[in-house]
Amino acid sequence: MNFHTERVPHNKLFSLRAFLRALTLRRAVGIVICSVGCILLLGSLVEQLMSDNPKMHRALLGGATAAAATALGTLPVLLAQNFSKRSYDCFLGFGAGVMLGATAFSLIIPALAAAKAAGAGNWEASLMAGAGIMAGAGAILLLGRAVQTEGILDGGDAGVSLRRAWLFVWAVALHNLPEGLAIGVAHAGIDLEKANALTTGISIQDVPEGLVVALALRAVGYGRLTAVGMGVASGLIEPVAAAFGVALIGIAGGMLPFALAASGGAMLFVIVNDVVPESRQSGNGTWASIALVIGFILMTVLDTALS
Repeated sequence: MNFHTERVPHNKLFSLRAFLRALTLRRAVGIVICSVGCILLLGSLVEQLMSDNPKMHRALLGGATAAAATALGTLPVLLAQNFSKRSYDCFLGFGAGVMLGATAFSLIIPALAAAKAAGAGNWEASLMAGAGIMAGAGAILLLGRAVQTEGILDGGDAGVSLRRAWLFVWAVALHNLPEGLAIGVAHAGIDLEKANALTTGISIQDVPEGLVVALALRAVGYGRLTAVGMGVASGLIEPVAAAFGVALIGIAGGMLPFALAASGGAMLFVIVNDVVPESRQSGNGTWASIALVIGFILMTVLDTALS
């Protein structure tokens, strides 16, 4: 009898052995937990979409609005308009102020209110919100380290490849992820006025963000249409993330206070770790700070006086 055995390529066998050596019990348990969580989340997402849930529709509309605002921000590049570095930094500072107000008034404070409505005392609600903020910030920190983009647009002699440009867009999309999740969680759990105010604030902030992406790609030699197209693509994650935010609350409504606080923590980390330092790198820190205060005041009006 002649048995035919298929040989496994050496490089694949080596990769499999390396993977098995790295797969400790702790990592295996983590992979299983993450896999189960993803399956539950996808199941909830499909159920919410199939059930014609109005909260899902509102969240998708809010995420699409934020994505459209990102696209709107790229228009000056399409029209060949130039901005001074001071204007650029003021745009960033203004967006940071708007996001800071949205984090406080539309996420953290509603998280505390939701925890107290569920029966938690002042200490319990505060600790739950604090844990959520820390979890959200930690998640964005880990995601940011997973995608190393330091100097990704510094092409050197060979120029900037398309792969590097898409990696840059992916890094920006990671910043939009918590914004989309925040829109979804807000529409799933808090009153419509505050959810709409949060969506408005995020959309205002996304306009300069779209401009920043397109300008950065133009600065390293990309054509106008390519830079604008990639700027638009960086915002497309927001409606997707908003849908998953609704699905998350659909799995466990009791997670609403924690989810709101985690969304706030993720946005807070992006503001202090990326947006504010970027706005101060060129010596326009005072102007950027003034714009930040104006943005915070605007979001305060949108989220309190008009809700």
